[in-house]
Amino acid sequence: MDAYPLDTPSPYPPAAIAAAWQRERPGTPTDSIGIVTPLWRLAKLFADDRRRLLNDLGVDPATLDLLSTLRRAGTPYELTTRQLVEQTLVTAGAISQRVGRAEQAGLVVRRAETDGSRAVVVSLTQAGHALIEQTVDQVLTRESDLVSSLTADERELLASKLQTLLDDVSDRLRQLPKR
Repeated sequence: MDAYPLDTPSPYPPAAIAAAWQRERPGTPTDSIGIVTPLWRLAKLFADDRRRLLNDLGVDPATLDLLSTLRRAGTPYELTTRQLVEQTLVTAGAISQRVGRAEQAGLVVRRAETDGSRAVVVSLTQAGHALIEQTVDQVLTRESDLVSSLTADERELLASKLQTLLDDVSDRLRQLPKR
């Protein structure tokens, strides 16, 4: 269930949230609210919409992520499980589960690497390739439509600024002491 109807603006605009915190806790930094709050809300809206679309297409998000990663690798559409971990940002255990489910569905096959190492190679099957070809166009077309209120230049600028912020936040968080 959505937090608020999609056809109405958020009942709590970031400026109102910041003003309330400034009133209740003067001196508390609120400058991030105008950035973080819309990002969280957008992330939820995009994720919920993608989940609904994928549900309609009969694909779960984890399988889409696996198949997309293999498809983007180019011919012959295969990667080691280690490469999958690096490119999907999930754990080795999660990759193992995803590969197992996709293999049972006939979307991928796995084999031992032929170079004598213990590496496992995961490859798209014809069925997996067909599914990702059908699905990726629908997902990316939908998401392109969702950001179409921005001009091409605005999309490019926003993408650049978001990448800069993502890189900086990632670096800052990596430098924090591990708990």
